[in-house]
Amino acid sequence: MSSFVGRRQETAEVKRLVAAHQLVTLTGTGGVGKTRLALHAVPRLARAFADGVHLVQLAGVRDASLVPLALIEALDIRDVSGRSPVRVLVDQLQERELLLVLDNCEHLADACARLVGTLLAETAGVRVLATSRHPLDVPAQHVLEVQPLATPAPGEPLPPKPALEYPALALFADRAAAVLPGFSLTEANQAAVAALCHRLDGLPLAIELAAVRMRALGVQQLLERLDRRYRLLADTADIGDTLLRHRTLRAAVDWSHDLCTPEEQTVWARASVFAGTFDLGAAEEVCAGPGLDRDAMVDAVAGLVDKSLLVRDGDAVHARYRMLESIRQYGLDRLREEGADAEEAARRRVRDWCLDFVEECERRWFGPEQPEVVRRLHTESDLIRSAFEFCLTTPGELRAGLKLAGHLWFFWFATGAMVEGRHWLERLLAAAPEPTVERARGLWTLALMLLSQGNAVRAAPLVEEARELALRLGAEAEVAHTYFCRGGARLISGDYDRARAVYEEALSRPPREGESMSLVGFKYVELAHVLAIQGEFDRAMALCEEFRQICLAHGEQWIHSYLLRILAFAEWARGDRTAARIHARQCLRLKRAVGDVFGIGMTLELLAAVHARDGEGRTAAVLLGAARRIWRDAHVALDRTPSHGPVRTEAEEGARALLRDGFKNAYREGLALTSDHAVAYALGERESAARQVLDSPLTRRETEVAELIAEGLTNQQIADRLVVALRTAEGHVERILSKLGFTSRSQVAVWAEARRAVRP
Repeated sequence: MSSFVGRRQETAEVKRLVAAHQLVTLTGTGGVGKTRLALHAVPRLARAFADGVHLVQLAGVRDASLVPLALIEALDIRDVSGRSPVRVLVDQLQERELLLVLDNCEHLADACARLVGTLLAETAGVRVLATSRHPLDVPAQHVLEVQPLATPAPGEPLPPKPALEYPALALFADRAAAVLPGFSLTEANQAAVAALCHRLDGLPLAIELAAVRMRALGVQQLLERLDRRYRLLADTADIGDTLLRHRTLRAAVDWSHDLCTPEEQTVWARASVFAGTFDLGAAEEVCAGPGLDRDAMVDAVAGLVDKSLLVRDGDAVHARYRMLESIRQYGLDRLREEGADAEEAARRRVRDWCLDFVEECERRWFGPEQPEVVRRLHTESDLIRSAFEFCLTTPGELRAGLKLAGHLWFFWFATGAMVEGRHWLERLLAAAPEPTVERARGLWTLALMLLSQGNAVRAAPLVEEARELALRLGAEAEVAHTYFCRGGARLISGDYDRARAVYEEALSRPPREGESMSLVGFKYVELAHVLAIQGEFDRAMALCEEFRQICLAHGEQWIHSYLLRILAFAEWARGDRTAARIHARQCLRLKRAVGDVFGIGMTLELLAAVHARDGEGRTAAVLLGAARRIWRDAHVALDRTPSHGPVRTEAEEGARALLRDGFKNAYREGLALTSDHAVAYALGERESAARQVLDSPLTRRETEVAELIAEGLTNQQIADRLVVALRTAEGHVERILSKLGFTSRSQVAVWAEARRAVRP
């Protein structure tokens, strides 16, 4: 949330290099500002790429095999083809023009180099801006070494306005003013500030850590204390610049550590095991314990934020925290000093928190909080991945890993994250063959991922193995859970009679204790689907209405959307087009709310069939094209399976007959629509993307503030520019973040740039 100071030439150079080279890597020592420079350049690069700029934060990724998955998540790719993640990325990016910003590559340098090399060799419109302490081993690379900020040499006379010539001094003054309102460079203090910044080698992170101490010390006092700590560095003139800067930063961080309270030091060390961001609840579970009472956590976290050792992310409602990588590595070193088992114990507490978290998400899933649950699970994805890595690499933890995976079935299924689900399940099941309840659940969960990818051949034996194991262990809830996949394997193969028999048997028994209500609902969905295919429309619709009432009573949306689609399908099949259109549109609204992309694709095709029967050929063709884009991007053939294919076939034949030569143009128009825009089109929300950007939810003053944020101004600078109180400016920023659904100022900057690009 702090302002960006200096680096005007470097920013221009990044823009120039990215325009001229496929891969630009910003290198430099820790704390020199590589990430800040990259993020500062992003809004100024956005216009050059038709498909945008996509940031991939790799600091929280520890396992090299997860690098492709991190890109897939950042690009919001929903692929269920079963191919390798690298092939998925190559195919998805073949026709795109975009910039990937890979941040913090150094600990994954080989994996990043292999992936980037493949992407650049096999795509034409992809460019990469990477940050790393060391260059990547990729032939197409152009390296820009980020240097520390310029400082005056000792004894050098200062110019009349030193902050303009020396950004290090401007940075110190800006950060000092944040903790000591009214501070500025003056003739009385600028010599001491210059000496201080020089002693800190112009390293932005070291300068920021020192500036925080201005709350308690004067500049001269600060310099004197740092001078004592840094005296040894002065005797190492023959040391290399990089090592000297590393030691300078280490000394600055050492000093910050010494000035922390014991409680803050404990939180710093234990929180260093967090991958990515975390909230206060997670910090309390992982950091509280011997030497730190839970009641002291809030003050300790607040103290670390005040000292710039924790960065506060999130918005005004959802506060989250993260450590800069240099600070996190220092904390890990301190944690390891506590004993051989200290780091493992902290990581186990992260694993325990993740288990409790995903179990609670699964319990809350069948209810009104589904969009919020999806948001939370996406937010905690780095922590959950780190828990999986811990379980796979720590003896005795595989069963816990399978349990964690088993509780995430609904998230992977509902959001189309089949690639990641299979990644973890296949590794865990291969490593843990012991006959446990967790393995039984893992088997049917993997079968569910495979069925969602249209692979009934491999899914069928897995779900039968899960059922046999659950029966042998007496795990009745897991036996009940297997019915959905057992019937699904038959349904997508076109064996409707056997699928019907499975679902009839499932619904003949009352729900078992511990059985997921969502999977109970799917039994109703799929039996109604089979009945509708076989022409038993009244019973199919009655089943849908029966479980719809349960969904309505609980405020549930996901299963409800499936019931609405089957209800619309049955109504369409028996000729009630008006009712089918109403229920299909209701279905789309719910599927958009929970992000069910594949459900959106099938419902768009059903609506296309309704429009075709009503003689609305152009609308039908556009919807068919939009659905085709979903299937194409996901590399899935569910639209051609026996249970779904006939709907699309009738819709396409009807639209072609109505439009003749005009079909191709309307179909191409649909192919150009994103999933969100396709839903808006289907629901009659026909505004263009440009219109949506222009018609923002911001007031005129908030829009003006957003433009100033894009210029890199701090809250205080915005207040000064607009001649308002600081608190007023802060309130505008908080409301902008909330209204736009953003969590950082850089996102606001990109939004403002996009708005300028489409303004008439």
